[in-house]
Amino acid sequence: MVLLNWIIIAILLTFALGELIYILLIKGSLREIAREMARTRESSYDRQIQIRLLDPDLEKATTEINRNLDFQKSLKSEAEKSEREMKQSVSDIAHDLRTPLTVVKGNLQMLGNEEGLSPDSKSYLRICQEKTDLLKDMVDNFFELSVLESDSQALELSKVDVKETLIRFILDHETVIRQNNLEPELNLPEEAIFLMGDERLLLRMFSNLLNNILKYAKDSFSVELKVNPDEKVEILFANELCQGRNLGGDGLSVDHLFDRAYRGDTARQTSGAGLGLYIVKLLAEKQGGSVYAQISENQLEFHILLNRLDLSEK
Repeated sequence: MVLLNWIIIAILLTFALGELIYILLIKGSLREIAREMARTRESSYDRQIQIRLLDPDLEKATTEINRNLDFQKSLKSEAEKSEREMKQSVSDIAHDLRTPLTVVKGNLQMLGNEEGLSPDSKSYLRICQEKTDLLKDMVDNFFELSVLESDSQALELSKVDVKETLIRFILDHETVIRQNNLEPELNLPEEAIFLMGDERLLLRMFSNLLNNILKYAKDSFSVELKVNPDEKVEILFANELCQGRNLGGDGLSVDHLFDRAYRGDTARQTSGAGLGLYIVKLLAEKQGGSVYAQISENQLEFHILLNRLDLSEK
């Protein structure tokens, strides 16, 4: 009887040990599945789970996971295709609109040179010219945006004297700055500062920031150029916030100023599609830099950070 009990106990222990080993193997397989899922996610679902399993139920579950991964890959591919087609459509439409808008703008200018126009006609003509200019700027922004977002090629950067570029930009836009009754405040270092960038893209960034300032600046704005302790070139455009400009709710949110199609005051009928600052962000990233905005002592500041060119290394 005692021997029988020991035999039963041995059988139970053997069975329990077998179950424990089986559970440990299942847990090991589950951990491997989790690791494979992480690798698959890092590869944008372009791979399947490939592990050796001992349990048929786990094999079935893994098969279903792989089928789901194939489905997600298909959805991702379709979404990317749709996005490419949409960007191409926007680019084509913007390109097709540029020519007739240029013709309309030229004809309006010729009409403005005609003599004998009544005051009312001149007023209507001025409004048409303003709206045509606005529409052309929006179309140009859409076209440029579609090109920037679809162009995945790396930009060939070169040596740029950012101080000289900044001074030339302000001088070239002096007339429009004065026309808007603004006084620029320049804070530039005495020495030249060089960076690795693209002068044409820099000028476009400055133009978009200036356009934003022309819309919202009160009496003056400031431009500062400096090199940070981390050897980043920092370009700062700042203007005083108008009284009554909200910073929350439906007002101004500095955390979203560089978002695509963000418009600062939804309650105000501001013109434009809100792409100017987003384009500034894209252009900075194209040159290996970054942008951010902040409020400091009622000043709205736009910061551009780009890589300085260390001439001592050459």
